[in-house]
Amino acid sequence: MEGGKKILIIEDEEDLAEALKIKLEGAGFTAGVALDGEEGLKFALADHPDLILLDIILPGMTGIEVLDRLREDTWGKNVSVIFLTNMDDDKSIAQAMVHQSSGYIVKSNTKLEEVVEKVKMTLEEE
Repeated sequence: MEGGKKILIIEDEEDLAEALKIKLEGAGFTAGVALDGEEGLKFALADHPDLILLDIILPGMTGIEVLDRLREDTWGKNVSVIFLTNMDDDKSIAQAMVHQSSGYIVKSNTKLEEVVEKVKMTLEEE
């Protein structure tokens, strides 16, 4: 059991977000879902999750914009953020790292169990 650590999933693919939520809760985490960047940013700043899984391509506000806004906040400047996206080009990966993310997962190349393991590993490194 992970002590109920809170994970926020900011992902506009509703089926994937729900599947991730179920997997994370099965691993002992508490998980919440936001389907767009603006909703995710509000939720993160209000609820202070331990880790955020963040898509880059989102309606309204991109994941990069969400991360930039988080990093402006006293709490948000240190929260662990793992990008979860289908963008696997070098430019996107480099941009994510410049924005102080804790990791980068390409959705199409990764099983849900691997995402859960990356979350566990990232939280252990804190």
